Amino acid sequence: MSATSGSRDAALFLQLVLGLQQSAMIALGKLMNPLTRKVEANLEAARDTIDTLAALETRMRGNLEPDEARVLRQALAELRLNYVDEVKKSSGTTGTATEEGAGARLSSEPRPSGGDGEPDERTEP
Repeated sequence: MSATSGSRDAALFLQLVLGLQQSAMIALGKLMNPLTRKVEANLEAARDTIDTLAALETRMRGNLEPDEARVLRQALAELRLNYVDEVKKSSGTTGTATEEGAGARLSSEPRPSGGDGEPDERTEP
């Protein structure tokens, strides 16, 4: 594979990640839907998109350049935080079983640590 092909592949991968991130933000009601010109939330669609990105991260582990992996991790961290925030808003609570049920898979993924920006692996009890 040539350097040009590699850089094109990297650009296409980043475009895919950022496009999915934008779709999830639209589904979370954080961005206007360009088709309907409305801000509307669909938490199920948002979760499906977040899970798709998480699957990409799992399947691509070890095959990404450091910058690609960083962008993917940051997109997932931002989306997960926004998702949990929206679940809390929609349930009218602050951290109940509803949030745990809706975000169970999301919360079992690595989370950002304090300081160095690298995720810490989270173990289940």
